[in-house]
Amino acid sequence: MSDCAFCDILAGRLPASLVAQSPRSLAFCDLRQPHEANGGAHVLVIPRRHVETLDALTDDAEAGDLLRLAARVAAALKAEYGDSYSLWQSNGDAAFQEVPHVHLHLLTRRPDDGLLQIYPGIAPGKPPPPAPREQLHALAQRLRARLGE
Repeated sequence: MSDCAFCDILAGRLPASLVAQSPRSLAFCDLRQPHEANGGAHVLVIPRRHVETLDALTDDAEAGDLLRLAARVAAALKAEYGDSYSLWQSNGDAAFQEVPHVHLHLLTRRPDDGLLQIYPGIAPGKPPPPAPREQLHALAQRLRARLGE
């Protein structure tokens, strides 16, 4: 794909700082490193084939390879920086997906770093109150129906 930065990296048209690779996936350092130099890391793991969103990643072997490479990189991050890291993946504009190519973010974490606050307006480390069980059952039922189960 000509307008995909990650495809350009895979084709050698853009530089990347390679961390690891497998037959179907590649891991490299993100250009944006939110911690100061040598204080942490932000690594991206991508499939070699252009796939825009996670739900379009329908090949089981490809999806498995992507996650396996992410797990290997996570182990290296843990050995280098300690046991705290986040794994996240975004799809679509509302989720702030910047590059239209599936990618997993691995980001080392520090206490109170302010990154990736999941529940805005709620103090970090304090989850919101649980949803009513009826609401959760109804949601699960709708999703099962979409999955054909």
